Amino acid sequence: MQGDVRARRARWAVAAMFLANGFVMGAWAPQIPLLMPRHGVTESMLGLLILVLGLGAVSAMLFAGRLISLYGGRRVLSLFSLALIPVLPMVVFSPNLWVLALFMAVFGAMAGCMDVAMNSQAVEIERRLHKAIMSSSHGFWSLGGFIGGSAGAWVIAQWGSEVQSLMTAGVVAGVVLAAMPFLLPDAPHGPATKAVAVPKTKLFPKDFHIWLLGFLALFSMVPEGAVLDWAAIYLQKEMGSDVFVSGLAFAFFAGAMAVMRFLGDTVRNRFGAVQTLRISGWLGAAGLMGGALAPQDWMVIVSFAAAGLGVANMVPILFSAAGNHPNLPSASAISIVTMVGYCGILVAPSTIGFLAEHAGFRPTYAGLALILVVVALLAARAADADARRSLPPSAAAPA
Repeated sequence: MQGDVRARRARWAVAAMFLANGFVMGAWAPQIPLLMPRHGVTESMLGLLILVLGLGAVSAMLFAGRLISLYGGRRVLSLFSLALIPVLPMVVFSPNLWVLALFMAVFGAMAGCMDVAMNSQAVEIERRLHKAIMSSSHGFWSLGGFIGGSAGAWVIAQWGSEVQSLMTAGVVAGVVLAAMPFLLPDAPHGPATKAVAVPKTKLFPKDFHIWLLGFLALFSMVPEGAVLDWAAIYLQKEMGSDVFVSGLAFAFFAGAMAVMRFLGDTVRNRFGAVQTLRISGWLGAAGLMGGALAPQDWMVIVSFAAAGLGVANMVPILFSAAGNHPNLPSASAISIVTMVGYCGILVAPSTIGFLAEHAGFRPTYAGLALILVVVALLAARAADADARRSLPPSAAAPA
């Protein structure tokens, strides 16, 4: 009973961590355009700086799993959540371009390591509670991003970017310090967990299944980046939509995704991870294909909202499947799938821009629909998401 109480408390603590991480990323978004006049850089240079942030995140994700295996998930999550507090002020107050590039890499690394650690903690809580919490945890990330982006833009307009960055740091500090004491300690690495808790893991294990899960996560993330970066331009260039209407495409996509993420655990607990992933893949593919074929802008917006409903729960399910992979330590498996998946966010903007320039947006979005069909067809590979590892009696209420 005591272990159940701790797990329920930890469930809200990890939700707070997702909220804090999303809040920082949301607060960062309105800061991006301000870097150009502040440092006198072009759009191309700004793109490289954002790429540095992404590379810092993906590179750090690779090592996060090993750190968790060595030092424990709660300790690593606590450390990197604290390290995330000053990163936005560090970027905003950077005195020159070289320092900015360094701090952008640090920003990405801290956010990336925290991302792996909080997903690993969510998987551990799922095992203790014997039910899914991953989708709603990602819903809290989306909620944090919405609050951080909207409130952050307002604060910048009122008091400037420096004040916004410091206020962001203060809010994040309050959230993570309040949540840290309630995070779930790691299960003992005794004989019963030997098969899944061995810390000596290669950075690039020869395990086809875990890499396949990673590429399925990548396929699931690319459409999100495609709608985020290009939907407005698609509506403006090929539909003749005005600025307001074109902005609704991603707004409805993101809103539908956030709502479904909060509902996703209930759906998954009822129908199972494989069936939920399969239906999500088909729904996401239908939404993107509808957006590619729609003759009017409002139809594109509705189609992209449907795609958001489909895409919402795909990545959380794949992360849960990785965390319960039978042949690798949970944190190591999650770090690999997270790293490969987030590469989709890195490669999507430039690749999709190239394809859209040469082939048009309609064929591009139709092609993205097909990769979600691949995820739907391979949904059975995520069966481990529901096959949560058994815990020894001593792990039910860790000290």
